[in-house]
Amino acid sequence: MKKPALIFAAGLLVVVLSALLPVSGRVTAVEQAPRFGGVLRVRAMICPFNPVFDPVSEGHMFVVEQIYDGLVRFDENFNIIPAVAEYWKISEDGRKIIFYLRQGVKFHNGRELTAEDVKFSLERVIKKTSQGRLYPYFAGKVVGADDFIGGLATDISGLKVIDEYTLEIQWTRPYVSGLYLLAMSYCKILPKDLLLSQGKRFFQKPVGTGPFKFSYWLRSPRLDVLGVRLERNSGYYGKRPYIDAIDYSPHYSDDQVANGLIHIVPVVSERQLKGGLVILTNNSLRALYLAFSCDLPPLDQPEIRRAIGLGIDKKKLSEIVSSPLSALDPLDSYFPPVLPGFYPADADFEYDPEKARLLLSRKLQQEDGRRLSLDLVFTGAKTGLTEALGRELHRQLIILGIDLGVHYLKDEKDTRALKSPYLKLIDFTLDFPDPENVAESLFYSASATNQFGCRYVNSRLDELLGQAAAEPGWEKRLYTFRSIETILKNDVPAVPLFSERIRIAVLPKVKGIKPPAMGFSFLNTREIWIER
Repeated sequence: MKKPALIFAAGLLVVVLSALLPVSGRVTAVEQAPRFGGVLRVRAMICPFNPVFDPVSEGHMFVVEQIYDGLVRFDENFNIIPAVAEYWKISEDGRKIIFYLRQGVKFHNGRELTAEDVKFSLERVIKKTSQGRLYPYFAGKVVGADDFIGGLATDISGLKVIDEYTLEIQWTRPYVSGLYLLAMSYCKILPKDLLLSQGKRFFQKPVGTGPFKFSYWLRSPRLDVLGVRLERNSGYYGKRPYIDAIDYSPHYSDDQVANGLIHIVPVVSERQLKGGLVILTNNSLRALYLAFSCDLPPLDQPEIRRAIGLGIDKKKLSEIVSSPLSALDPLDSYFPPVLPGFYPADADFEYDPEKARLLLSRKLQQEDGRRLSLDLVFTGAKTGLTEALGRELHRQLIILGIDLGVHYLKDEKDTRALKSPYLKLIDFTLDFPDPENVAESLFYSASATNQFGCRYVNSRLDELLGQAAAEPGWEKRLYTFRSIETILKNDVPAVPLFSERIRIAVLPKVKGIKPPAMGFSFLNTREIWIER
């Protein structure tokens, strides 16, 4: 048989076999084939729009994740995977980690990334003068960080450039959660030369190594900056994104959303939940606690705190403060279940107002007949959430024989001046997904957040935190934090209230979305494609 005849016969066989396949199988195969092209339009959750995409500032993390890369990143299951670091080696004693960078990784302006850029970017994170909230996670943990923070050294000796493609980090002791820290948005790598030469002007047209690069600002007719256009980085070292560009703005109108012009939007109304859009829900790193002033009588008694916790109906509170965008689920453990190794607990904090009332009555034994009075303290301006929480907590605590007054403080530091027993709402977002971040920030005796919140001291908990910080083994370390949680459940320095889930609405034609481990700001857009 001649060659053209062979080709024709083979083609005919394919057609015949295709016809014999189930129709649904053929359609599914077509639908699931990713295609290149298109502009993904995303309505931002943060408004007004702040056109400064600096990894060390709190802002539009979604854009930061597109423009920049770090040494490592998280996958959808909190596993640490390579980013610009191709691989790494950890010393036997856990005090040294060597990162081997991919060769040929280029910034968006064409210059190759080197270990000097990594060292510079990490030192920028650790500077006390620029970001007061971040340096404590490195102070005392990276060799030489304290001298650098204190102005006694011009660089950090524990961040060593071995050669152009190799960087070594020296810890003062084993630091298991160090890789989690390095995978966060604030540890992205920026070009040293451009930052030094341009200063703040750098962020007018930021440059990174990420899968998308800055293209131009989206502006109103009055030239106000309303959003940003990012375009595919054709020189990206990793998997090439399917979509050509991303338009990102909080200012897209409801009509544009209703008409299907916007592909991904935060859910802000019940109408969106029922409008034929695909609704995706994902955990965030946010948790809320109700702290007790553990140093002020009668809340200095764990039995009193435990009894009050029994009388708080978290399910009812959750129904009141949840919104279409943010679902606040009752939290019955001190470590949010989003953390690796921690799971939703059974109801350790049962709701039994009658038992709570009897326990309080028996324990307080106030002979003068006076009721217990507490202050409910919030920091910052009054919001709908705080008003709703205040009203409902007032209603619940009256049943226990407690009068509740509501007060707002302008600054966290004002808590130190409070001399009357109080409850305080702690709205806490983890800076990195590790139980250390919760335990050390909220309950370690020397932490600022604890001193402005629970004012709680437990020497055994402090000792266990020290052991966990020096423990190189993951399982042993996890066991230590479970021991810490047992102490917290016995002492009840705070009542865990809620952990947050975020909802987004997606057009059905948007494919390839996988809910990320830490919330939709970390969405992997490299896998997203738009169906024709």
